[in-house]
Amino acid sequence: MRVIRLPDPQATEAFGAMLAERVRPGDVVTLEGTLGAGKTSVARGLLAALGLAGEAPSPSFAIVQPYEPPEVRFPVLHVDLYRIDDPAEIEELALDDARYDSLLLVEWPERAGPDYWPDALRLSLTIEPDGTRSLTVGVPEAWRSRWPT
Repeated sequence: MRVIRLPDPQATEAFGAMLAERVRPGDVVTLEGTLGAGKTSVARGLLAALGLAGEAPSPSFAIVQPYEPPEVRFPVLHVDLYRIDDPAEIEELALDDARYDSLLLVEWPERAGPDYWPDALRLSLTIEPDGTRSLTVGVPEAWRSRWPT
């Protein structure tokens, strides 16, 4: 596990932009943290770096917000599981089918259960007492060759 300090929202989005250099279709990136911790800011930075013009909305209401070329370099599904009450509901979203050609960015992955995406890059954001954010990165084996040490 690696911990990164993010002093402000711009640093949080910049981390997302850096992440865009490493992701590819078929990947899953999970974003954990309390409300307001910066999950959507990471996603917005990543999506902007993949070519999205304008601000990406939080997918809280839609649950799944798709992005397709030409607005981004490759298909991305920005998923927010906050409103999911039962992990069985996730099967109805057909996210595993989408992994063949899309990147999955999943907020609130803990709603799916602890081992739903075992090969995901796991990002966990924490709000520090001074208002900054700490980002803990869990790098699975499938990501080791792409992740800086």
